[in-house]
Amino acid sequence: MPSVFNCSCLFASFRYLVGTMKTLRELYRIGVGPSSSHTMAPRAAALRFVRQFPAAIRYRIALYGSLAATGKGHLTDVAIHEAITEKSVEIIWKPEEELPLHTNGMLFEAFGADGACIGTMEDYSIGGGALLSDDQEASNTYPEKNLAEVLGFCDRAGLSFWEYVQLREGEVIMDYFSEVWIAMRESVERGISCDGVLPGELKLPRKAHSLYRKSQLLTSSLQEDALLSSYAYAVSEENAAGGVIVTAPTCGGGGVLPATLYFLKEKLGASDFDVRRAIATAGLFGNMVKTNASISGAYVGCQGEVGVGCAMAAAAAAQILGATIRQIEYAAEMGLEHHLGLTCDPVLGLVQIPCIERNAHAALRAIDCAHFGILSDGIHTISFDNVVDVLLETGESLSTDFKETSSGGLARIYRKRYCGDCPKTD
Repeated sequence: MPSVFNCSCLFASFRYLVGTMKTLRELYRIGVGPSSSHTMAPRAAALRFVRQFPAAIRYRIALYGSLAATGKGHLTDVAIHEAITEKSVEIIWKPEEELPLHTNGMLFEAFGADGACIGTMEDYSIGGGALLSDDQEASNTYPEKNLAEVLGFCDRAGLSFWEYVQLREGEVIMDYFSEVWIAMRESVERGISCDGVLPGELKLPRKAHSLYRKSQLLTSSLQEDALLSSYAYAVSEENAAGGVIVTAPTCGGGGVLPATLYFLKEKLGASDFDVRRAIATAGLFGNMVKTNASISGAYVGCQGEVGVGCAMAAAAAAQILGATIRQIEYAAEMGLEHHLGLTCDPVLGLVQIPCIERNAHAALRAIDCAHFGILSDGIHTISFDNVVDVLLETGESLSTDFKETSSGGLARIYRKRYCGDCPKTD
């Protein structure tokens, strides 16, 4: 049987990704929620496989590990069926088994008219909507391997972070960031306009509109907290409802940066150009984690999603507020450091509890980190690179119960206490 892509033949471990930082177009993906790893990537993989074997009569797709454990709650099967609309598709769920390189493994098989298998493909959803096979096709954009090297380069060249990104990617990347900002802004504005209940068994009511309206009655810092929270809720609720959002760095953690940018643009009158530059800087920090650790909740827990989203937003906010590159690095370091160990335990496998609320709290924390970074001289003991290393170490040490399987943590408590007969997520 021919194999389109078989990662296990090429690499001994998932950590081969270190030192291969790609374009920020690979980090910021505009797509449909609720999960970049469970919907965007499997859908893309299914489309790729169908293009490789269009003559197949039917397809069989086995989903492994975390991808299977929370796949139904994350609408993985829906995404695959939407990608393969005119052929028979069988989906097999294998939450107790894992393929060698990542817990979000997929095995595709295509069958001909005589029932024989005519092709297979093994691939992995590695976080943020990316596939492992994507990484093999993408070329390296950034020669620097960590933030220390970037800081050194910027010092020598007299560059800010956003100027460094533009140097490496070309000025045309700013046009893409315009598209990213439009999608982010629209997700906030749709979300704060919507009432109703989110899809899924939880019947969770939307809160963004209510928070936004209540903020109009408040004054001072409480009003600002309510506004910022309403924007984060707006994007995260849009994600949970299957709306169009931007992975920043993922769908599950994608409410933090848009909310922070929208809030600062509104509060400070920042220009769209300022926002695009902030998106560049935020993306650099997110890309560093994606390259040297992981942004996959299934691999390292929610510290890799909401934690990285907070770091990105803290860096963006610090830049908009006029920080130096070392103050920006410090803000991002704090945003990530204080989310270390955060588990990924979505109730019923839905990207709702605790995900939505976490995005709001992380947005508030991002602003605090930016303020603290600016108050400092940017000199501190633990670097952003250090925290990225610890994030990976911590994530690899976490039990699989706490890494997007919905078998531990809040998900287990909810099932035990509130719905002994709840539908299974696999």
